[in-house]
Amino acid sequence: MNFLTIGHRGVMGVEPENTLRSFVAAQAAGLDIIELDLHLSKDGALVVMHDADVGRTTDGRGAIADKTLAELRDLDAGKGERIPVFEEVLDAVKAPLQAEIKDVAAARALADVMHARDLTGRVEVLSFHDEAIAEIARLVPGVRTALVASRYGTDVVERAIAVGATSLVLNIRRLTLEIVEHARKADLRIIGWVVNTQDDLRLVRALQLDGATTDYPEIKRTGRFTA
Repeated sequence: MNFLTIGHRGVMGVEPENTLRSFVAAQAAGLDIIELDLHLSKDGALVVMHDADVGRTTDGRGAIADKTLAELRDLDAGKGERIPVFEEVLDAVKAPLQAEIKDVAAARALADVMHARDLTGRVEVLSFHDEAIAEIARLVPGVRTALVASRYGTDVVERAIAVGATSLVLNIRRLTLEIVEHARKADLRIIGWVVNTQDDLRLVRALQLDGATTDYPEIKRTGRFTA
């Protein structure tokens, strides 16, 4: 199986995260998949941002859920970029996508877009939240899903199985050979995050993971040569 490199919020190490500029740069760098995050605006738009609050990544303040799309559009998301909606990302790049959702409401909104655009082959849905994965799987039969975990033990495998996920996206700081072997017995794909250094890359290759989520496009070039 080919080792996949996934652009974390585009290429957030060099461009403003979760912006069209970042996603286009990730595609130009040849990353295999682009990862992004989704939240719902006050008026129900699927906006692309990691945090629930706009303060860290824009020149605004306040919760996304308290702002309309028009209000969010007025903010600078870095280098003059605007906060995109999911549909704009679909049009801006052709690469496969990983869309991380934060709750059941976002799962329902995403399901509508996936049906309208027939995205089951292009978009894999990620979440830290078991119930969000279960909901998108119920609404979009055949969707590929992945459970994301930062603090976890071997029980993460049982959680993934319970909600029908086919992949795990795991924080490499807590990853052990025992967890990897347990996941392999369950036939789960494993992606490590965040892989930003050569030492990180050597670890995920030594554990024979299926891929790495990275902030930097250089990982794509060096990943082929790291054993």
